Amino acid sequence: MGKLGRVFLLLCLFSVAPLMASAQKFALIDMEYILKNVPAYERANEQLNQVSKKWQAEVEALNTEAGTLYKNYQNEVVFLSQEQKKQRQQAIMDKEKQASDLKKKYFGPEGELFKKRESLMTPIQDEIYNAVKDIADQRGYSLVVDRSSNAGIIFGSPKIDISNEVLQKLGYSNQ
Repeated sequence: MGKLGRVFLLLCLFSVAPLMASAQKFALIDMEYILKNVPAYERANEQLNQVSKKWQAEVEALNTEAGTLYKNYQNEVVFLSQEQKKQRQQAIMDKEKQASDLKKKYFGPEGELFKKRESLMTPIQDEIYNAVKDIADQRGYSLVVDRSSNAGIIFGSPKIDISNEVLQKLGYSNQ
């Protein structure tokens, strides 16, 4: 192939590449908006708040007990034998550890609240994902971006926002 043939081939490639890139279709969703309009999400959040408050009260009760033990110890320390002091100090440390362990069990990275949130939210997220995927497949979208995340979207045209369509697909009217 001569020099002219290669130049022609390169020109063809460079002129076709932008057409191929512009053929891709994009859409936006607003996940916060969608979730606010899914009643199951609101119910799950309420359930999580209630269980969180209950568990927090349990942890606080243990901390209060530890505080009471410490105050009693402070008031009586002059009357206690060395052995009694050690026993009281150990009781205080045990109660504080019990509170700390319970807090970790409920609110730690792999704690009960995390597991509860996952069990309640995963089905909702899966349902939304499947609705978005179905719409993307039907409409030929190559990419669907969540505009409510901090993904650095400076501008997104409302014309390509499919949030209401996702809600309709899920069986919820956009209010």
